[in-house]
Amino acid sequence: MSAEATSPGARSRRRGRTSIDLRRLGRAALLGPASRDRLPDAIGHVADAHRAHHPDADLLVLGKAYVLAEMSHRGQFRKSGEPYITHPLAVTLILAELGAETTTLTASLLHDTVEDTDVTLDQVRAEFGDEVCYLVDGVTKLEKVDYGAAAEPETFRKMLVATGNDVRVMSIKLADRLHNMRTLGVMRPEKQERIAKVTHDVLIPLAERLGVQALKTELEDLVFAILQPQEYERTRTVIADVATTGPSLDPVAEDVRRTLREAGITAEVVIRPRHFLSVHRARLKRGEMRGTDFGRLLVLVGEDADCYAVLGELHTCFTPVISEFKDFIAAPKYNLYQSLHTAVAGPDGAVVEVLIRTHQMHKVAEAGVVALGNPYAPVDGAEPADGERADPTRPGWLSRLLEWQESATDPDTFWTTLRADLAEDREISVFLADGGMLGLPAGATCVDAAYAQHGDGAHGCIGARVNGRLATLSTVLVDGDTVQLLLAHSPVQAPRNGPEGDRGDSTGSAGDSKGAEDIHVGRRGADPEGTRDPAHGQPQDTAPGPSPEWLDHARTPAARIAIAGWLAANPESLGVPAAPPRTPGAVTAGRRGVANVVVDVPEATVRLAGCCTPVPPDAVTGFTVRGGAVTVHRAECPAVGRMTALGRPPVAVSWGDEPECRVTLYAESFGRPRLLADLTEVIATAGAAIVSANVEPPSEQRVRHTYTLQLPDAAGLPGLMRAMRDVPGVFDVRRAQHEPAP
Repeated sequence: MSAEATSPGARSRRRGRTSIDLRRLGRAALLGPASRDRLPDAIGHVADAHRAHHPDADLLVLGKAYVLAEMSHRGQFRKSGEPYITHPLAVTLILAELGAETTTLTASLLHDTVEDTDVTLDQVRAEFGDEVCYLVDGVTKLEKVDYGAAAEPETFRKMLVATGNDVRVMSIKLADRLHNMRTLGVMRPEKQERIAKVTHDVLIPLAERLGVQALKTELEDLVFAILQPQEYERTRTVIADVATTGPSLDPVAEDVRRTLREAGITAEVVIRPRHFLSVHRARLKRGEMRGTDFGRLLVLVGEDADCYAVLGELHTCFTPVISEFKDFIAAPKYNLYQSLHTAVAGPDGAVVEVLIRTHQMHKVAEAGVVALGNPYAPVDGAEPADGERADPTRPGWLSRLLEWQESATDPDTFWTTLRADLAEDREISVFLADGGMLGLPAGATCVDAAYAQHGDGAHGCIGARVNGRLATLSTVLVDGDTVQLLLAHSPVQAPRNGPEGDRGDSTGSAGDSKGAEDIHVGRRGADPEGTRDPAHGQPQDTAPGPSPEWLDHARTPAARIAIAGWLAANPESLGVPAAPPRTPGAVTAGRRGVANVVVDVPEATVRLAGCCTPVPPDAVTGFTVRGGAVTVHRAECPAVGRMTALGRPPVAVSWGDEPECRVTLYAESFGRPRLLADLTEVIATAGAAIVSANVEPPSEQRVRHTYTLQLPDAAGLPGLMRAMRDVPGVFDVRRAQHEPAP
C-alpha cells in the first residue's frame, strides 16, 4: 500500500495506552530480528494489544511474520524518512486494538510484501498457509503497468470480490487506509485531496457497512480536515471553546448514575464526545449549539434485559423525547449494530442523547466484523455443509454488490456505479410472498425487488403486489413491506377479500379494483391475444421486457445494469409507440330491451341502467327520465345519489318472475396469447350469452375487457365471476359500478 509521512495533526491513540514512537520502532527493526525464543521488541505493543483480547493467542507466528516483513522491507523508507516497516506495524496495531485474531494480524504484517518486495504469494502460502495468503492477495494492488488508468477501480473490484469470500480482507484495507490518512501531511495537496475523495466515497461507506465505527469516525475527521479545511478549523475552535468551559454533560451523567444505582441496576455511564464531523453536522442542523450537543451518554450493562430496565428507569425518572427513541436491539441494523437510542430532557431543558447497550454490543459497535474474531472458524469442528462460507455480517449489500459488478465489465461504469451504490447509507428488509426476505437499499422500488429476486428473469415482470394490493413497479418500498412480483407467464389470481354471496355482488373485489387501475407493467403495445403471424393468423408469444421508464424507477446498480443491457440488446423495443388513448373497439351483437322488472308507472318503458346493470336479487330503485322511460339502478349505484340530489323522486321497482338477467362485467388482465379465447370459453361454459364485448387497446400490457352478458339465471353470476378470475392473467373481475372511463 502507498506509504505516506506522519501528519502533525494526527489524532492521539486511545487513552490508557502508552503512545508509540513509530520512528524508534522502525530504527529498532533495522537492528535485525530478535532471538528465536522471544518476540522482536518492535512488535511488543502489538503483542500486548493482541493478548488483551485473546489471552491464549499463539504469538510465535506474529514474530515469524514480522521477521519476514522487516527483512523484505529493509532499505525501504516512507516519504517522511521513517523505515517502511513502521507502516505494517501501525496497521497491525490498529487491528490488534480492535480485537482482530491472529490470522488477520499475520496478514496485516505481510500485506505490502508481495506488492512492494520480492516476496511471492507462493512463499507466503508455504510459510503461513492458505488463509494468510488469501488475505494478502486480497489487499495487493494491481500494477498500473498492466492496467493503466483502470488500475485503481480494478484493484477495488478485486478487493471486493475477495471480501465477498472473507470480510477480513476489507478489515486490513480499512486499517491500512487509516494509517495512510494519518500520515498524509507530506503529500502534495492535490494528491491528498484525491486520496481523501476516494476514502470519502468508497472506504468510509464500506467501514460503515462492516460496522467498524472506530475506523469510520476517525477516517471521517481526517477526510473532513482535508476536503473542508475552513469548516474543520471552525469546528475545532468551537470544540476547543467548549472544552475550556467544562463538559456540561457531567451533572446529567451523575444523575443517571444515581438513578440506576437506586434502582439496583449495575451499569457503567460514560460521556462520549462527538467527533469533529458529527459536531459540524449538528451545528448545521441546529444552528446555535448547547453544551449537551457536543456529546452523548453511553450506558453499558451486562445483559440484554438490563438495557430495557435502564430504558424504563430513564423514561420514568426523566422526561423522555419519544421521537428520538429507536430500538436497534430488537431490530439490529444491517451492519451488526445493536443499541437502544433515546433522549431525555435535562434540568435546564437541554436534550441529552443516551445510548444503551451491553458491553458485547459496544465491542461490536466499535469494531464491527473485526470484533467477530475469525468469523469462519468451524462450529464444533464442523464445516458448512455446502462448503461455502456464510456471510458473518448478513448484509444484502455485499451480495448485491458482488452480483452487479460481474455485469459492469467496463472499469469506469464499475467505479461510478460503486460510488453511487455506496452513497446509499441505509438498508431496508422486505418480505416475499413465499416467506423469503430481501435486503434492499432505502428508496428501492418494486423494480429493484424484482431484479434482486429474479435476476434477468425480472425482464418479464408485469406487475407487483405490495402488502396484498396491486401496486405500480415504481412504488417505493419501506422496511417491513411484503412484496409479490408478478411475472409474464405466472398465473395471477385476485385475492378473495370477501365472497360475492348469492347476489353476485362484487364488493369483495372493490379494494383490488383501485389498485388494478394503478398497475404499471413493462411490455408496451402488446396484442392481448399475442402477436399474430400475418400469414397464418396464429398467435405467437412475444418476450416481455423492461421499458426505458424502468431506469427512472431503478435504484440498485443490479437493476439498472440489467435493464440497460436488455434495452441495448433489444433496440427495437425503444421504437414501439406508446399505446393510443383508450377507445372502445366494440364487437357488438344485437341488444335485447326486455327488463325483468315491475314498476309503479303504468305503460312506462323500463330499461336496466348500463352503469350498474342490476340483476335479481339486487336491491333496486328507479327514476323517470326524459320520454317517460324508467331507468332501474342498483341501490348502491352512484347515479342514485346524483338523482336524489337533483330532487328526482324515486320510483318503486320490484323484480319479476323470469330467471334470465343481463349484467355487465369488467375484467382487468395482463396481456397474453389466447387470453380472449380463454375468457369467452369460460363464459360459454357457464351458459351465458355474450350480448356485447369491448376489448380496449392495451396500455402498458394492461388490458380491460367489458362484457354484457345474458344469463339464464342470476344465481349463476357468482360462479361465473370466480371462473373468470381463475383464468391465468386475469387479476380482477367486477360488476359495473359506473360508466367506464374512455
